Amino acid sequence: MNYRHAFHAGNFADVMKHIILTRLIEYLKLKPSAFRVIDTHAGLGRYSLTGDEAKRSPEWMDGIGRLLKAELAAKPRTLIQPYLDVVNGENQNGTLARYPGSPLLARKLFREQDRLSALELHPRDVMKLAALFEGDIQARVTELDGWLALNAYVPPKEKRGLVLIDPPFEEAGEWQRLAEGLAKAHRKWATGLYALWYPLKEPREVAGFVAALKATGIVKVLRAELLVERPVAGRLYGSGMIVVNPPFVLEDELRAILPALVKALGRDGASHKLEWIRGES
Repeated sequence: MNYRHAFHAGNFADVMKHIILTRLIEYLKLKPSAFRVIDTHAGLGRYSLTGDEAKRSPEWMDGIGRLLKAELAAKPRTLIQPYLDVVNGENQNGTLARYPGSPLLARKLFREQDRLSALELHPRDVMKLAALFEGDIQARVTELDGWLALNAYVPPKEKRGLVLIDPPFEEAGEWQRLAEGLAKAHRKWATGLYALWYPLKEPREVAGFVAALKATGIVKVLRAELLVERPVAGRLYGSGMIVVNPPFVLEDELRAILPALVKALGRDGASHKLEWIRGES
């Protein structure tokens, strides 16, 4: 409950996570039937990049700030463009002042038949999130522990969709809850699309998490990582995403996107990783 995403909004981890989220939603839109996005740790939905929190920790300058100025090759530029369109739509006259969180980003990409379930536990944040989507029949905001949503909200009535799991990793046991929560949700909805974000800060924790994912027996698990600098234990040096049941095109797309992000956002020693934990070679 102490985690305040306003200090980190728009940083390199957000950029990577939200670009992948965008690619997954664009894939779901290829079929005419409706889908649902379940955002288990939704946050505020929209963040000020000029407020006190952002000024005290202007991480966005090395994230979305650098990406918007970067020269991108044609393929990654095309793939990233839907994400950039939403970010630019939140701002005017070329001034970067606001950043869309995952629930708003998803909602901006929807067609009229698609739906959002946004879960948030922090009382003040859920009030702001509810105000943001007030009157929007395609979005439902619920004050709820996101971990409970993994059991209570799947499968969605649409039978198609995406579960985004983006915990703050500020409390003990988050890694274990992430693996166990995924396994429990997957037993109820094995065909669902799941995207799990995790920080690259403690290599031993990441290794244990990957081992736990392998032990679940879930197949078709893709792992993507962006390291913006050389690994240093105890310091956030990168961002990771696990995608379960990824679209068949995602691996190829990430092989274009991740090197572009390394070039745009990386410092000395930056790199990326893309591998199958289970299910593909």
